[in-house]
Amino acid sequence: MQKATILFNPNSGPRRRDAELDRAIGIIQSAGVRTELTVCRSSQDATMNARFAVAAGSDTVFACGGDGTIHDVIQGLAGTTVALAILPFGTANALAHDLGIPLRPSAAARVAINGKSKVRRIPLGRIEYRDFQDKPASRYFTVAAGVGVDAHLFYKLNRDLKKQAGMAAYYLKAWNLWATHRMRRFEVEYANGTGTKHQAALTELLAVRIRFFGNILRELVPGAHLDCPDLRAVMCRTDSRTAYLRYVTGALLGRHWNVDGIDLVSCSEIVCQLPEAARNDGEGKSKDRVYVEADGELLGRLPARMTMLPDALSLVVPAAKNLRDGMLRANSSLSTWIDSGLSVIWK
Repeated sequence: MQKATILFNPNSGPRRRDAELDRAIGIIQSAGVRTELTVCRSSQDATMNARFAVAAGSDTVFACGGDGTIHDVIQGLAGTTVALAILPFGTANALAHDLGIPLRPSAAARVAINGKSKVRRIPLGRIEYRDFQDKPASRYFTVAAGVGVDAHLFYKLNRDLKKQAGMAAYYLKAWNLWATHRMRRFEVEYANGTGTKHQAALTELLAVRIRFFGNILRELVPGAHLDCPDLRAVMCRTDSRTAYLRYVTGALLGRHWNVDGIDLVSCSEIVCQLPEAARNDGEGKSKDRVYVEADGELLGRLPARMTMLPDALSLVVPAAKNLRDGMLRANSSLSTWIDSGLSVIWK
């Protein structure tokens, strides 16, 4: 690492942490790395300045923010050799959790530059969709992309709620919306590795790229990981809230129960669209709305197509094994106790 661009989102996370940012920059500079700090106040700023960093000859771009900031930065880095490093300043920091990056930005900076890291090349998910001006658009994603229930929640939730009230209040609000939301069905055609195509009618689709989300959520989709060349997807054919709850509860506890109406599928391509009857009202306007999100960012509406871009992004990651496995083991006895109680409830 010789020349790094540092892109800082001051709106990320529950509060501003300028002092912590200064410490992190000092650590990077102390290793002899030339740095340039740019404050990015919008999604467009982050993407544009990532592209400027590539053009200016930076070998590394530090994304200082949460998963949304990382999402914006990778739009400018995808397909290049410039490495992405992460200084976690967000609320959830799911990608940082999955990679085992320290959540304190100064500690993350120290790991990135002191020989305890390596550069890892990964594929990226790609989603094509219609934006809110009904124009075709596309984005890359690292954590997950969703269509249906979860994207509707992002549409309804106040963007400032998570920042102001923290994850607990955000989850409670999401729970309330989920319990009252009218699930809308959409049609999906997907292909596996052999090219065989399948059809399904779903209420929710979530294509996941990481193994571990952190916080209270563990492995949401077994088999998902950043090196996987395929999309690992949860496909919900049911509109039963109990089935949804049972699946998510299993993920929280590190258990993966077979739930009727919910399938796990590996796909090379996924195409989603509204049913024919819901596509227009006779005047060319859609009668229904099914929303699309990626990495927690609301993007637009159906139709949508998900694919993979191989060999797409360089990531600076810790070389040493992190403490995550130890934390999971520490929680195993509590999980077993809760699991036993819930098993009685389900029966």
